Amino acid sequence: MESESELYTAAIFALARRAYSVHDMKSLLERKAAHPEQVMAILHRLRASGYLDDARYAREFALRSAKGRRQGPHRIRRELRRRGLADQHIEAAIQSAYAEVSSSTHLRNRLSSMLTRKRGPLDSRRLASLYRSLLMAGFDGDLIRRELRAAAAGSDQAANAPGEDTTDEEGDEEQRDTE
Repeated sequence: MESESELYTAAIFALARRAYSVHDMKSLLERKAAHPEQVMAILHRLRASGYLDDARYAREFALRSAKGRRQGPHRIRRELRRRGLADQHIEAAIQSAYAEVSSSTHLRNRLSSMLTRKRGPLDSRRLASLYRSLLMAGFDGDLIRRELRAAAAGSDQAANAPGEDTTDEEGDEEQRDTE
C-alpha cells in the first residue's frame, strides 16, 4: 500500500473483524506498509483514538478464555505473552477474569464436562489423559491432582453406592453358607 490513509483504512477494517494487540497490529501493518515509518504513525493514531488498547484487549481476551473456553490462568498468560502484551496488563487481566469465579471452580466445571463426555471407569490411563488435557488447558498441576483425586474418590463412592450390585467376596461366602 502506498499511502498512509490506505494503510489506516486497512487497519480499521482489520479491527472491525477482530480485536488486535498493539504488537499484532504492528506486525500486520509492517507486512502491508511500503514505508516502515508509516507504521508507527498509524499505531500512534489508532492508540490516540482508542481503537488499540492493550489493557482492554488483555481483559477481554482473559475473560473470554476463562469463561467461554474454560482455560486456566497459565494458558491465558502464555497466550497473552505470545501476543506481545506487557506483564502488567496480563496479570491485571487474569485477576479480573478470575475475580468472580476461582480457577479451581473453572477446573471443576471443565473436569465435570470431560467426565460426562467420557463414560467408564477412572483407571490410571484415563486419569493421566485427563491430567494432560487439563495441564494443557493452563491449570495448575497441584490443583489438577487434587481435583482428580476427588473425582476418582467420588467415582469409587458412586460405584459402591447402596442399591447397586456391589457384592464382595465375603458377601458371596456368607450367601453360600446360608444355602
